Amino acid sequence: MRSAQMALEAELVQRLRTVSFPTIGHFLEEGFLDSGIRSLLRDVRVVGRAVTVRVAEADAYATNRALALLEPGDVLVIETGNDLAHAPVGAVTGCAAMCRGAAGVVVDGVVTDVVELRAAGLPVFARGTSVLTAKRIASPRSAVNVPVLCGGVMVNPGDVVMADDNGVLVLSAAEAAAVVDAALASDRAEPAILDRLRSGEPIGDVLPGGPPLN
Repeated sequence: MRSAQMALEAELVQRLRTVSFPTIGHFLEEGFLDSGIRSLLRDVRVVGRAVTVRVAEADAYATNRALALLEPGDVLVIETGNDLAHAPVGAVTGCAAMCRGAAGVVVDGVVTDVVELRAAGLPVFARGTSVLTAKRIASPRSAVNVPVLCGGVMVNPGDVVMADDNGVLVLSAAEAAAVVDAALASDRAEPAILDRLRSGEPIGDVLPGGPPLN
């Protein structure tokens, strides 16, 4: 049973790796993180399982505990409690994530050592950068692998994280499986639509316009 479930998950991940994430936006309204959380690298594409951490009071130890739970292909998702001053991720944290095989890191907050992170090539999504870092403290309000609020979206451990230069989308595996085939079909139809537009065909004949405006 476990191996069959893992195979199904691998198949879903493979399909999600080929779909255009913005195409999914034609079919869904929920799951899209606030657009202020952006990629710090260019030309990145991430699909992976969420490992979550809630960082309270600039607690660096909480992030370290989450890093130890990462498995290859996972995405570390960090809630900071709206802390836009302290960076929970930097060069050392990024190196640790890469050594664990992480596919990427998503922070609802800021990061530091951006030059080193870019040089390492780890896909990192954040609201910005800071030179003020997390502290070597352990807050009782921090927690690992719990539901976290990131970019206005509740992210559960094990959710599917999809992220690229356009932004970040998080869905449950069931939600992702329910939409991916329709999105892939839309992607397959798009080249023909572009060809018709480039050939000079009237826009009204190519693109749906909906009911007439009054």
